[in-house]
Amino acid sequence: MRRQRARALLVDLDGVLRHVPEIKILQIEQRYGMEPGRLRDTATVWGRMQPALVGEVSHAQWMSTVADELTFAAGGPERARAAVEAWQAERGIVDQDVLAFLREVRAAGLPVGIATNGTDALPADLDALDLTGEVDVVVNSSVVGTHKPAREFFVAACQALRLPPTVVFFIDADDRAVRGARAAGLSALRWSGPADLAYVRAALDL
Repeated sequence: MRRQRARALLVDLDGVLRHVPEIKILQIEQRYGMEPGRLRDTATVWGRMQPALVGEVSHAQWMSTVADELTFAAGGPERARAAVEAWQAERGIVDQDVLAFLREVRAAGLPVGIATNGTDALPADLDALDLTGEVDVVVNSSVVGTHKPAREFFVAACQALRLPPTVVFFIDADDRAVRGARAAGLSALRWSGPADLAYVRAALDL
């Protein structure tokens, strides 16, 4: 059966629309005497991160547990908290090519949304990045109560757009999220960079 033309676009935030330069994180780790990767590895331990992604704990509570875990590595509790605060202050950089494309899609009359595994800090991040108002819907896992790649997340995203999954196109840099979207009935692309925009433009018939 021929697939329907996509009538809406969903994009992930981190890895697609926003990027945090690795050098910034490495500099913070070096400043506080930690080995490369220690901040992110500590924060993303699944049992520590997952409750924040589904709204069971706040972003601040999550970061507090990260700081506690880093106390020895950073040389004390105050230094650990300072390292986490410095890391969190790095809001990242918006990919201007992607942002320009989102504006093009909206100008063509198609709704655009951000669909991300986020915490209750997401609205503040979007404000800091000047992204508030750049999309029609924001689907945040901590609000939905489930995260990618769960089918329920994508059902909620399509409901936010008021469209069936068969006409929604989704972009993510994570293979699991892409597979989850496809299993939920969406068209989906694993993002490798702005060179993919030509493919997405064709999929949206722009």
